[in-house]
Amino acid sequence: MAVVTPRWTARLSTGRTYHYVDEKPTNNGDQIVTLLCIHGFPDLWYGWRHQIKPWVHRGYRVVVPDMLGYGKTDMPTETSAYSPKNICNDLAALMDHIGVSKAVVIGHDWGAFIGARFALWHPDRLLSLAILSVPYAPPRTQYFPLEQVVKLYPPFGYQLYFASEESAAEIEAHVCVILGTHLYRTPNARINAMLQVGRLREVLLNAPITEGCLLNEKEIAYYLSNYERGMIGPLSYYRTTQLRFEEELAASLPSKPRIEVPVLFIGGAQDRTCPQSAIESQRALIDKITVVMLQEKGHWLMLEAPETITTEILFWLKGLGMVSGGHQQFRL
Repeated sequence: MAVVTPRWTARLSTGRTYHYVDEKPTNNGDQIVTLLCIHGFPDLWYGWRHQIKPWVHRGYRVVVPDMLGYGKTDMPTETSAYSPKNICNDLAALMDHIGVSKAVVIGHDWGAFIGARFALWHPDRLLSLAILSVPYAPPRTQYFPLEQVVKLYPPFGYQLYFASEESAAEIEAHVCVILGTHLYRTPNARINAMLQVGRLREVLLNAPITEGCLLNEKEIAYYLSNYERGMIGPLSYYRTTQLRFEEELAASLPSKPRIEVPVLFIGGAQDRTCPQSAIESQRALIDKITVVMLQEKGHWLMLEAPETITTEILFWLKGLGMVSGGHQQFRL
């Protein structure tokens, strides 16, 4: 496994130090389109490894940070640092640092949620938005604690464990198990059952799942080498439910904001963490949305269908006129 893509570290205007990939095409010029890719839990910039070079070869500049708390990026201990507003401010500062005024934002999992919030906090910094596996959900008008959300949709039960105080130490003690046997897996009955309240912790500590891993040993080793600082950062995202409600309320973000840039949603038809109702509700909130559902695929789309993800996003960008190099006519 060779990790040979150009990587950098920068201290941003927000005071945070971010590690990121920044790969440019050979025809780098004024008309280049930048793709800002945002990973989720428990990923790294490395989660986009199958897409980076194909997109660069098609003329795009691809920027992929290790998100706050991950890899070689800062890992603050205070939960408030991981609120969507603060993370979005970091991303805007990263764009400032690399001299990009607007980008196509592409996110998976938590990266999809953050990407959609970026469209609300910094709408002037997007050309378009692609979100994978997590549909857009607008700011709430009243606070719903995570426990209440789980009652409404039980497959979100695993999030209660990630948000709990004990999860960091237990996952750190079993990080090889959770990466190699619990996450990054093709969908099946055991994986779906593990989403329910209490089941993830039970399986983690007592009954590892051995079938269907999407990572090989070298890939697992690379992830493990980036988790030596622990899991408090990555898990902090799950502990921001009330924080993000309060910051959105304080900023008077509308309860039904319309995302006006073109949006692509790609989901796996077998992903139990992606409710069909949420997929459909996006249509009322986004004027220009394209929905692509991948049959027989689950949550880890960049691994389960790497070529499909690469080509679907290229096809969508071409349809918008966002073709890097030469004369562009964006159809927004």
